[in-house]
Amino acid sequence: MEREFFAGFIKIHILYHAAEEEICGTDIAKELARHGYDVSPGTLYPTLHRLEKMGYLKRVDRIVEGRRRKYYRATLAGRRALETARKRIRELWEEVMEGA
Repeated sequence: MEREFFAGFIKIHILYHAAEEEICGTDIAKELARHGYDVSPGTLYPTLHRLEKMGYLKRVDRIVEGRRRKYYRATLAGRRALETARKRIRELWEEVMEGA
């Protein structure tokens, strides 16, 4: 159940960081771990690919130290989705924390 709840949070984290700067899988995995998310490559990379397929991320491939790396940036649709998420998070936060 917990994994299901946090799957959406992970996507929002990815969109947030991809809107701020170009990200690669390795870097976003470290950032997510810093926030307490234990995301395996088998979960992270399909999530990045899904977000790209949905039009929320744009990928650029580069050769870095002889290896191909995929870098992602949020698209306009991704930025709009993030803004919608922010509004809903704010509303949820106010509702959940009202009685706290």
